[in-house]
Amino acid sequence: MKTKERNSSKVVSTLSFLIALFIMTGCQDGSNQKGKSVDVKDKVAAPKIDIHTAIITGDLEAVQQHIDAGTDLNKKDPYGGSSPLISAALFDKPEMVKLLIDAGADLNFQNKEGSTALITAAFFGRPHIVKTLLDNGADKTIKNKYGATAYASVAAPFSEVKSTYDMMGKMLKPFGLKLDYAYLEKIRPEIAAQLK
Repeated sequence: MKTKERNSSKVVSTLSFLIALFIMTGCQDGSNQKGKSVDVKDKVAAPKIDIHTAIITGDLEAVQQHIDAGTDLNKKDPYGGSSPLISAALFDKPEMVKLLIDAGADLNFQNKEGSTALITAAFFGRPHIVKTLLDNGADKTIKNKYGATAYASVAAPFSEVKSTYDMMGKMLKPFGLKLDYAYLEKIRPEIAAQLK
């Protein structure tokens, strides 16, 4: 008799466990990505480094962690209101540009000056980033607050905009930006041709 009770108790316990397991699996919401269920314990925490600093310092792993954690990919930097994509274009980080685009960053986000990643990439001589942005649908007709499109930002002769490069170079040097004037003078017409 005691053996029957024990066996019965084991069956009830096992059935209870299986029912609970079935209910838990059936109650998961349908908001999974790429066919995988999202488990709370699998959620990635954002790294301690902010996304803009991760981009400027070239920390691709931290940027990926931000993406996985659901960090706002259009978060404005505290200085010029640029998005992470604009920062990646400015500091010539093509892998990060691609990563951010693939993760859904706003291609046409405008900073405080009205510049987009495309305007920034064009002005700072990043033809490979200009191509990536155009290939992914960036709007080349957007104008910044000075009335310049990406094309207009590189159409003028270098001598006419050198003072702007001087000013931008001084402002951004503490963040690691280095400008090669000979390269910029050479590449501007090539980028203008890309944007026509």
